[in-house]
Amino acid sequence: MKPIRTQREAIVAGGAERTPSVRWALASLSLSMLMPSLGTSIANAGLPMLAHAFNASFQQVQWIVLAYLLAITTLIVSVGQLGDIIGRRRLLLVGIGLFTVASLLCGVAPTLWLLIAARAAQGLGAAIMMALTVALVGETVPKAKTGSAMGLLGTMSAIGTTLGPALGGVLIAGLGWRMIFLVNVPLGILNLLLAHRSLPLDLRRGKTEHRASFDTGGTLLLALTLAAYALAMTIGRGQFGLLNIALLLAAVFGGGCFVFVETKVASPLIRLALFRDPMLRERLAMSTLVSTVMMATLVVGPFYLARGLGLETARVGLALSAGPLVAALVGVPAGRIVDRFGAQRLSSIGLVGIAAGAAVLSLMTMSFGVAGYIAPILIMTASYALFQAANNTVIMMDIRPDQRGVISGMLNLSRNLGLITGASVLGAVFAVASATTDLTTAPPEAVATGMRITFAAAATLVVVALAIVSVRRARSLHAAPPDRNQEHGGGRT
Repeated sequence: MKPIRTQREAIVAGGAERTPSVRWALASLSLSMLMPSLGTSIANAGLPMLAHAFNASFQQVQWIVLAYLLAITTLIVSVGQLGDIIGRRRLLLVGIGLFTVASLLCGVAPTLWLLIAARAAQGLGAAIMMALTVALVGETVPKAKTGSAMGLLGTMSAIGTTLGPALGGVLIAGLGWRMIFLVNVPLGILNLLLAHRSLPLDLRRGKTEHRASFDTGGTLLLALTLAAYALAMTIGRGQFGLLNIALLLAAVFGGGCFVFVETKVASPLIRLALFRDPMLRERLAMSTLVSTVMMATLVVGPFYLARGLGLETARVGLALSAGPLVAALVGVPAGRIVDRFGAQRLSSIGLVGIAAGAAVLSLMTMSFGVAGYIAPILIMTASYALFQAANNTVIMMDIRPDQRGVISGMLNLSRNLGLITGASVLGAVFAVASATTDLTTAPPEAVATGMRITFAAAATLVVVALAIVSVRRARSLHAAPPDRNQEHGGGRT
């Protein structure tokens, strides 16, 4: 049997059929995408029980979710760079192990604040898995199958999001809240075994080959900047007060300091020259905009279904699961379509579908009922799965191997920043448009008005993303695209 490294080189170079080892490697990468998304959604389902178990307020138990998301958002780019330096396979194994041990600590935590600390550690493990999973696709499948692999990872993320609330409810009812964390332990052990046996070995560098150093100063500045931004967007429960403004100003100042530091260090965390590539710059911007829009479905949906249409809690949960379920079913076929028809074209079609769904919702009246709300949501989520597979393929297709980790981290960061921004900004739009201070007691007509205005704003953001695509396409028609491999020495630098 050939060594794993030899198999990998033969597959990537020749585009051969997948071998069993590649299939097992994709199984490991799929688990590495499933576990972080499940870690988010399953914890949300347990917040009411956790508040009761620890005799804590809702604001206090929210930190169980917030600590996890903050750890991912602030560290995902840094761990991507670290993987590029020390080896992505090696660091992914560390991340899976850390996530598994932290899940165990969450399950046995005796106090709320120890649980929150364990969740932050779990978030670090999740950041490593999310950043390096996408980066490792380039080392496990040939380029012609990149779209299919991206679609598979998108499917696993959607399955984790969809499965979390239902699985969390069953586990809490049958075995108690600790099982919503302990369920990750056997998954983590299985993933460790799969990753160790099937992922391609990290290539050793020659003695004369330059090894980049880790940008500690840039990492700290970026983490503090992103933490300030995330807190500015999340604390205050939708009300933007003086503390939020101060945090946002701190984020702006921190961003300026980060840019200055990155121009001075020998091995920067993010090479600012990367953003000279208009394709990368525009694709990351579109990822942020589209994630902002999709967050509206999670912000608005529960209130519109419960207050606007008067559904009971069980039916609200069932209706909300329809979108992620469709995304899970569409992910793999979307990836194959991208491989066949081209990522550039399919990303535009995905954007058009998202804009169309949001536009229909902006005109929707309560007389159309639950089906009238779910149908456009299904169009949006299916189109989002298509856009995500295509956009990720465009970004990750032609980059240098030693930049895959950091660019994968930037891609995940753009998505997370979009989700955080969408929860805050579109949540505020929904509250203002509903003309009420308490959405839980708002009259149905007010909630319906807020829903329409919010999705009108969301559709406008997607139109901006489409404009970015159109401008890029117009430029490419007037001038031959540069040879990016030649311009950047074999990939983005």
